[in-house]
Parts: sequence; C-alpha cells; structure tokens
Amino acid sequence: MSIQAILNNKGADVIAIDSDQTVEQALQMMNEKAIGALVVAGGGQTCNGIFTERDVMRALAQHGAAALEESVCEHMTERPQSIALSSGVDEAMGIMTQRRFRHLPVMTGDSLCGIVSIGDLVNYRIQQTEREAAAMKDYIATG
Repeated sequence: MSIQAILNNKGADVIAIDSDQTVEQALQMMNEKAIGALVVAGGGQTCNGIFTERDVMRALAQHGAAALEESVCEHMTERPQSIALSSGVDEAMGIMTQRRFRHLPVMTGDSLCGIVSIGDLVNYRIQQTEREAAAMKDYIATG
C-alpha cells in the first residue's frame, strides 16, 4: 500500500506555520489542531522545515521560558526527511523507526502534498489486519 492511499483516507491537508512566528504561536496552533508537528512553509507548496513537539522540548531545555518568544526558524528541523507519494507504508515505517521521528512530509518533486504520522501508519496497519481477519473468517465460513 502506498502513502497516496493513506492521504486519500485521512486527507492531504497540511497545517503550516511561517518561520518567523514564535514558538508560543506554534504551540497554540498545535494545541488547537491537536497535532504534534507543523510544516514550516516557504512560498507556495514548499517545505522549509518541520517544527515538532520534540523541537519544543529541546528549545525549552536549552533556553527556558524565553524560547517561547523566539521564532520557529530558530528551533525547527531544517530539510526534514520526506517521503514520496508513491512510497510504501513499510518504507515510511522503516524510516520513522530508524531515524526515530514520528512525522514525514510527503513530497512530489519539490512540492509538499501532505504529511503522515506514525499514528496514521499504525491506524492503516490495524485496519489492514482487521480486513485480513474478516476475509479469513469469510473464507473459513464458506468452506
């Protein structure tokens, strides 16, 4: 199954923030949207970075409460690992496991077309397992 199928199911909307907004503004946006990461967008559909809960933790650990007034660009992850729309779920899970992060921007060439989280991928796997179990039950029942 491809990342395209995941985005078709969950939607391809991306919540983005400008790099000059503050960490506090980013936190408010993440809280309002109940998400763990924001894409730091450039002009158009580009991805200049990603700002995650882990970036917030590091900023606070290094700078204390003053980090809340600093800009997102000072603490974002620049040039984040991304994945192609045509990539498989297993590949995405492998990247996330190996690199120890939970969000992957999805790119087509240089254009941002979505974001997937480990939760999206796990949810897909659970649904896939349930479908397979139901198919097996039907097969056994019909002999």
